[in-house]
Amino acid sequence: MRTIRPLLAAVVAALAFASALLFGAAPASAHDAAESTSPASGATVAEVPASVSVTFNNRPLAIGSGMSVTAGGENWADGAVQIIDNQAVQKLRPGAPAGQYTVVWRVVSSDSHPIEGTFTFTATAGSTTSEGATAGASPSASGQAGSGTVPSAGTAAPGTPVSEPAPDASQPFPWSIVAFAALAVALVIFLAVTARRKLAASNDAEGDKSAE
Repeated sequence: MRTIRPLLAAVVAALAFASALLFGAAPASAHDAAESTSPASGATVAEVPASVSVTFNNRPLAIGSGMSVTAGGENWADGAVQIIDNQAVQKLRPGAPAGQYTVVWRVVSSDSHPIEGTFTFTATAGSTTSEGATAGASPSASGQAGSGTVPSAGTAAPGTPVSEPAPDASQPFPWSIVAFAALAVALVIFLAVTARRKLAASNDAEGDKSAE
């Protein structure tokens, strides 16, 4: 029995190691996260911007995106959300009044899971953008006074429809972790079989001694 106990302890340790590897793989496949907003959450801007945006750590998919920008009980969002690089950009209608705005956004992250959030900002003056100016304006144009110009908006043309498929931006699958986990499981099986054989041999030896 003294031989069996160390083997059983090794089996338990290997099993714990395999579990740690498998659960440790979870962060590698975590959903995308919002890194910043424009205007910044809680910021006060001189006037209502021409558009608002949310920047993510990966490029979200160009399907299922939505954003409402409400003030005074009215939604001032103009058209569909545009996915530009790793940003979700929402244009605003002209004539938006001064006041506090609440932005509620929802996108599909690069791993195909929906994520959502909200932020607020306050404009001390209403929108000065005319109807004609917004028709041809870029989402990254002036009006982002709360946090400056929108970064990294150079690869996709403004006005990209929401229904256009986005490139596969999903994170690489952690094959190395899976390989380590498989190795740990194989070690558990080997140690379990070895322990069983040792136990059977020990029992046979005790049986032979009893027969004598």
